[in-house]
Amino acid sequence: MEALLAGLFIFAMRVIDMSLDTLRLLFVMRGRKLISGLIGATQAAVFILAVSQVLKGPLNALTVTGYAAGYGVGVILGMLFEERLAIGYAMFRIYSPARGAAIAAALRAAGHAATEFSAQGKDGMVAVVTTAVPRKAIAAVRAIIEQADEQAFVTMDEVRPLTRGHFRH
Repeated sequence: MEALLAGLFIFAMRVIDMSLDTLRLLFVMRGRKLISGLIGATQAAVFILAVSQVLKGPLNALTVTGYAAGYGVGVILGMLFEERLAIGYAMFRIYSPARGAAIAAALRAAGHAATEFSAQGKDGMVAVVTTAVPRKAIAAVRAIIEQADEQAFVTMDEVRPLTRGHFRH
């Protein structure tokens, strides 16, 4: 029974540790220094608790399994938490041969800045519309684009705004 409880404790500590690690890494990539440092300090304390429990006695299948399974589950949970937080911005690039102006107008009507320009595509001229939006607005923006032109080719990247511009908060 003691080995099972140790395995479960280690599993829980690794889930917490790796969830925090994933969040910390994502905050670091977004330039959020203070929160990254706070998460890192908390993560280090949790890691020490988990590792000290693993090294406390002889290794057994339950503690090793708890350590490894907690690692994997923690990464997944950290990613899910980060998706729910949706911190940061996304840049949409929308390529449309015929409906670029309608897409840009629909985005602007919804309060998003949209920049449109003409480009040469494989089959001729296309309109390219770009818009930077908060990540929480991704689903709504995708719906706007789909409604305006279901045939549009759409890409999305993460962005870090540097200065000025129009961002709907």
